[in-house]
Amino acid sequence: MPDKKIRVTAYSGSRGEEIPRAFILSGEKVEVVSILDRWIEETSAETRRKRFFYVKGSDGYRYRVYFDESEKIWFLTNAG
Repeated sequence: MPDKKIRVTAYSGSRGEEIPRAFILSGEKVEVVSILDRWIEETSAETRRKRFFYVKGSDGYRYRVYFDESEKIWFLTNAG
């Protein structure tokens, strides 16, 4: 399944890095209860940078979301 664009409410910290706080999934708001892991992936061929977050949602499920810095868009992904 391809990655799905999602709308995210994010907090921008003192370093300007956005951290997801909530997102809309199937019309429902899911609050981010905790960030379980985070990492950055970069590809030199495309000079593309993605900031990934593995999060626990208020619905009890865990999600992998990322912010594509070149497109300035958040995505939900099943990859990993």
